[in-house]
Amino acid sequence: MKKFTLAATTSAALLAAALALPALAQNVAVVNGKPVPKSRLEALQSQIKAQAARTGRPVPPEVDEQLREEIIAREIFMQEAERRGLQASPDFRDKMDLARQSVLIGELFADYQKKNPITDAEAKAEYDSVIAKMTPPDGGKEYKARHILVEKEDEAKAITAEIKKGGKFDDIAKKQSKDPGSGAQGGDLGWSSPSSYVPEFAESLKSLKKGQMTDTPVKSQFGYHIIRVDDIRDAKAPEPPPFESVKPQIEQQLQQQKLAKFQEELRAKAKVE
Repeated sequence: MKKFTLAATTSAALLAAALALPALAQNVAVVNGKPVPKSRLEALQSQIKAQAARTGRPVPPEVDEQLREEIIAREIFMQEAERRGLQASPDFRDKMDLARQSVLIGELFADYQKKNPITDAEAKAEYDSVIAKMTPPDGGKEYKARHILVEKEDEAKAITAEIKKGGKFDDIAKKQSKDPGSGAQGGDLGWSSPSSYVPEFAESLKSLKKGQMTDTPVKSQFGYHIIRVDDIRDAKAPEPPPFESVKPQIEQQLQQQKLAKFQEELRAKAKVE
């Protein structure tokens, strides 16, 4: 009889342990007798991985253990808050309502993006459009120019006369130009298209031929300019990056645009009184 009872007790213990194994596999831990479901850890892991994907950084292996400890700590703190009855406060209910809204709205947007992905064709079309805008118009020119900037018109006229008599443009620019950037370089502005400058400067620049200097000072919001064109060439578009290297950024931008349009459409259809 005793042997039968002992055997029965042992079998019951083994059965209970066997039944407990699947439950343990589904939980991260058991805190004060309350199971902490593994789904919480998986949800937090998904958030961390999504954030890492957006920044292009890998998730270190040790992060999983840190997240497990975080989930356990949250359960401990939550149990203490519930023990104190904080979940019954109006302030808590208001915050939970806002949190529920945020989570549900996030699910809505995620669902929309999942069902409306950016196609390769859309990304390539956007890439081609951007590249086309980078291409200068037919007949576009770039100018390698120098200038001397002064405050007064009389001073600009005097400098123009001095250069025409044989004064060196570069030396005068270094001594008298008020433009700190180009002045130290003898007035050199490098290669640029006219659109890079203020309108008055641009128009005067386009009127000059290679080697020519303005006869009269050019007035702009900065003062008076003496301009000389050292060289002219056909404008060239900058070398574009390969499509595949910028495809992720283009897709992200288009996703944001689609999502913004979706939000606008919902606002337009809503009846707000």
